[in-house]
Amino acid sequence: MEKMNQIIYELKRTLGDDAVIVGEKIGDRVVSYIDHNPMTAKAILLPRSTEEIVAALKICQTHAQPLVPQGGRTNLARSSFTEASDIALSLERMNAIEDVDVTNRTITVQAGATLQQVQEAANQHNLFFPLDMGSRGSCTIGGNIATNAGGPRVLRYGSMRNLVLGLEAVLPDGTVISSLNKMLKNNTGYDLKQLFIGSEGTLGIVSRAVLRLWEKPQSIITVLVDVASFAQVIQFLRQAQQHLGSVLSSFEVMKRNYFQTIIQAANIRSPLPVEPAYYVLLETMGLDRELDFEYVGKLLDESLEQGLITYPVVAQTKAQRDELWFIRDNSEVIGNQYDPVFSFDVSLPISSMEKWLAQLEQNLDEAFEDAHCFMFGHVGDCNLHLMICGDSLTPADKQAVDDMVYGLVVSFGGSVSAEHGIGLDKKHILPMSRNEPELWLMHQLKGLLDPKNILNPGKVLG
Repeated sequence: MEKMNQIIYELKRTLGDDAVIVGEKIGDRVVSYIDHNPMTAKAILLPRSTEEIVAALKICQTHAQPLVPQGGRTNLARSSFTEASDIALSLERMNAIEDVDVTNRTITVQAGATLQQVQEAANQHNLFFPLDMGSRGSCTIGGNIATNAGGPRVLRYGSMRNLVLGLEAVLPDGTVISSLNKMLKNNTGYDLKQLFIGSEGTLGIVSRAVLRLWEKPQSIITVLVDVASFAQVIQFLRQAQQHLGSVLSSFEVMKRNYFQTIIQAANIRSPLPVEPAYYVLLETMGLDRELDFEYVGKLLDESLEQGLITYPVVAQTKAQRDELWFIRDNSEVIGNQYDPVFSFDVSLPISSMEKWLAQLEQNLDEAFEDAHCFMFGHVGDCNLHLMICGDSLTPADKQAVDDMVYGLVVSFGGSVSAEHGIGLDKKHILPMSRNEPELWLMHQLKGLLDPKNILNPGKVLG
């Protein structure tokens, strides 16, 4: 305790009392988006600049004090979880939009800026930042970078890894790695920013970033269709890619049980007169509405003629579009109806999805009396989300369900984490998706950059 008191004293002296939260105020914050218990860290640091991050890290490095970086705490793998002996560092005060460069189509921001702030800043200049997710109002750019955030538009724009042109990061010893590159091409040796993107705060703290912007879409078309089988879902995806090309931004698939549960809970009338095995929510983003409607019309006409779909619904207003996305995004309804719910975020080759899902559902039926498998996902970018639950399932069944899902994922050549990362929750199964030489190299990088293991210890690699 004497050592901790000394550390907090040094932090307060360096950063100021208002930048070091201790005591009862810590309990006002929750641990994470998925764990609403009060935070138990010994202190929370609120730096105002990169220089103050450097100062805090140097103090923690000197005392070998664990430090947990935090953004909006919306991560779903508990990457920002804190223990009672940890000190947390939140970048919420570092939320400035520093520059919007219309000519180069870039935006330079501090890491504590929320995703929504960045979207709105780009929009003010008639530009567009494509990353999006339901937590846009609270998740931060630093967190998005640290977790390589994905979302429904990865199919067209890629994940966060594809949207970052340059960044500034602070290493555990206080060294600042600053490469705020604005250029699409910069082939000068190792691309160091990639070390920090997706590292979940274990190698350095991202403090600033240069992000790529696009022209603001002038045409957004959202379509909901019914599809009778997963094989036809994949066929429809292929045709959508052929007809729509680069304007296809999202291709979301929902199983019947997921779709029906959401609309019933929300008391929404189904947009379709049928209850197919699968619902596909497709969206395009382009610059010419008339031309985009022509492309979408040809896709729907051909798919109707072939019997792939029977009742396409095209949103006519923003309100209708928002309602369709509400159905897709409102997965917490499942958690409100069942307890426990075992959630999964996996990646599979598109060609393997149908057989994998059929085998998983057969295995669940054989192992449990009333297991329900709610599936929804991006599909076009290889990502499926599952929520497995049932009245007879108990928390004690989690290991058996995990083994079933992840074992099958690996046997089909998939990944145990598509977009949520590893954090605390998946570090024990990371070896299922990464081989020994890969893990060795990850440990070497961690040891080189953070020899005292102070930065987000226990996450990703353990």
